Amino acid sequence: MPRDEGKHSNDDALRVRPGVEEQPSINPELGKKSRRRALSVEEYVSGIRAGDRVALGRAITLIESTREDHQRRAQEIIERCLPFSGKSIRVGITGAPGVGKSTLIEALGRRLTAREHRVAVLAIDPSSTRTKGSILGDKTRMSRLAADPNAFIRPSPSAGSLGGVARRTRETIILCEAAGYDVVFVETVGVGQSETTAHSMVDFFLLLVLAGAGDELQGIKRGIIEMADAVAVTKADGDNRERAETARAQLRSALRMFPPPPSGWRPPALTCSARTGAGLETLWETIEAYRAHATETGFFEKHRREQARHWMMQTIEHRLRADFFSHPKVMEALGPLETAVVEGRMSPFVAAQRLLAVYAEVGHANA
Repeated sequence: MPRDEGKHSNDDALRVRPGVEEQPSINPELGKKSRRRALSVEEYVSGIRAGDRVALGRAITLIESTREDHQRRAQEIIERCLPFSGKSIRVGITGAPGVGKSTLIEALGRRLTAREHRVAVLAIDPSSTRTKGSILGDKTRMSRLAADPNAFIRPSPSAGSLGGVARRTRETIILCEAAGYDVVFVETVGVGQSETTAHSMVDFFLLLVLAGAGDELQGIKRGIIEMADAVAVTKADGDNRERAETARAQLRSALRMFPPPPSGWRPPALTCSARTGAGLETLWETIEAYRAHATETGFFEKHRREQARHWMMQTIEHRLRADFFSHPKVMEALGPLETAVVEGRMSPFVAAQRLLAVYAEVGHANA
C-alpha cells in the first residue's frame, strides 16, 4: 500500500535534508584585525600643528601608554610641540560631585566656540585606585560640545596614581596648546588631593558650590577656598535663585576674611546657571579680567615658570618612585621587611632605611 504523502516514517528524521544556502558575510572584512599605520614623529607634530584631532588623540594615547617605546616617541613629540605651546588660558574647575562641573563647562565652552575660540577639556580622574580604571563619562555628559569641531574633550584614565594622571594631563596641555586650543579647561573628577594637583597646572582656579545643600561654608575646606581665584554658586535659576544669592553673599563675606593671594587678585563670589546661561558672561569676563591683571603685574609669567619647575620636580619624584619599587633587588627585599614591620619585629623607619640602602647599593654598582 503506498505511503500517504502527509505521513512520514520514523527514518525520515534521520535523513539529511537540503538546507538554506549559507550567505556570505555582509562585511567580508569583519573579524580581521585592523591595524592603523604607525605615524612618524614628524607626522604627529605636523598633524597636531594643523589641528587634526585624530593625530592629537593618538599622540595623547602614546603619552598614556606604559610601553617604553611609546614613551620615548611621546617625549619627542612633546619636545617638538613645546615651542608652540603656552598661548592658552588654562582654567581649573573643581567642586563636589553633582555641582554641575561638566554641565557648566559644556555651556561655557559652546559660548566660547561660537566666538571662534578653540576649547580643550581635560579631566583629572584619580578615583579608580582599586580597579585601575575610569568611567570616562565626560564625552557622554558633554555630548554637544564633543561634537563641536572647535572643541576637544579628553578624559584621563586613572592608573591608580594621581602623580601619573597629573603628568599625563600636563603633557596633554602642551599638545592641546600646540594644536591651537586657546582655552584649556582642567576638570577635577576625583576629590581631595586632585584639587591641589589641578591648581598646580592652571592659570585660573574656579571653585563651584551649590546653594541649599546645608551650610555652604562648613562643607568647603579652607585650603580649597584659599586656592580659588573665583567661587561660583551654580544652578542659580528657578526656585533656587534666591538661595544662590544668599549663598553668594555669605561667600563674599568669607572671602574678605582671607589674606590676599600672591597674585594680588581679590577672588569674587558669583552666581551662574548652565541651564539658562545666566551669569556665564560675567564668569568669562572675570577670567579675562584676572588674566589681564596677572599679566600686567607680571604674576602670570612668574606663575607659569614656577609651575614648570614644580612639574620637573614632580616628574623626578614620580620616576624615582617607579624605579625604586620596580627594581628586582628592592622587590626581593621588600616582602620580608614588610612582613617584619606588620608583625611588629621591626620599625617602619628601619625597614625603609634598609630598602633605601639596597637601592643605593644597586645605584653605586651600576655607576
